[in-house]
Amino acid sequence: MNTIVDTNYNFPNQKSVYKGKVREVYSINDELLVMIATDRLSAFDVVMPRGIPFKGQILNQIATKMMKATEDLVPNWLIATPDPNVAVGHLCSPFKVEMVIRGYLSGHAAREYKTGKRMLCGVDMPEGMKENDKFPEPIITPSTKADNGEHDEDISREEILSKGIVSEEDYVILEEYTRKLFQRGSEIATERGLILVDTKYEFGKTKEGEIVLIDEIHTPDSSRYFYAEGYEERQQKGESQKQLSKEFVRQWLISNGFQGKEGQQIPEMTDEYIHSVSERYIELYENITGIPFEKGDVTNIEQRIEKNVLAYL
Repeated sequence: MNTIVDTNYNFPNQKSVYKGKVREVYSINDELLVMIATDRLSAFDVVMPRGIPFKGQILNQIATKMMKATEDLVPNWLIATPDPNVAVGHLCSPFKVEMVIRGYLSGHAAREYKTGKRMLCGVDMPEGMKENDKFPEPIITPSTKADNGEHDEDISREEILSKGIVSEEDYVILEEYTRKLFQRGSEIATERGLILVDTKYEFGKTKEGEIVLIDEIHTPDSSRYFYAEGYEERQQKGESQKQLSKEFVRQWLISNGFQGKEGQQIPEMTDEYIHSVSERYIELYENITGIPFEKGDVTNIEQRIEKNVLAYL
């Protein structure tokens, strides 16, 4: 099971390297970014000890397809995809918030709701909802963009503005773009027999001052999907929804006593489990894109990426 979990390249005119939980970003000449999606798996803001075969390729290819499918609505950073795991785009200054938008009471929102909270990030959640019910209107629940190893924190629009994290002028645009992208993402999901439950978007500013979409979009790492077929029946019966997202990893970890808290041990990830996670990611790719997944050559992933990036640069 060949995977890429770490890179150490030295590209021409390389200025710096940033290593996130999953992606590694190389700055070229302070103009371009080479973003490599690794096979690392992160949950509860903790990177798991083993990589997932083809995960980086899947994330990169879904994200780049979705950027192309939304570029008429919202400008984005993407220029080219010279390798299955690589996206090249404009260097941007990222905003220090993640724009989370939720159409349904699921995941983190549902966990908060169960504790009795009826407000999330300064936004009211209606009384009388069941887990996975649809909100009357999608709600925006931002989080702070944590540095590596730290937890993202919920934050309200008011706090973002009062702390000067984002100017009001820019924040209005971030909200507008977030709603437009979620609407388009929901339409694409519906065409594929899926429901886009919730997702997050990240934005940055180009050197010219234009606000653009960066990072990933509508991938299983940044989004939660339900199967549309049987959704209503499962809700009526109080059953769990059939979903395609990283939530199945979180649930497996929770059931094995791990939620990223101090002193907790990451459960053993067997070859069988790793393979099952890879299969779930492939399943999502094929469902959300509507095309069969073509596995990249993994004989020597590091060498393949280097060769393709150098040929592009």
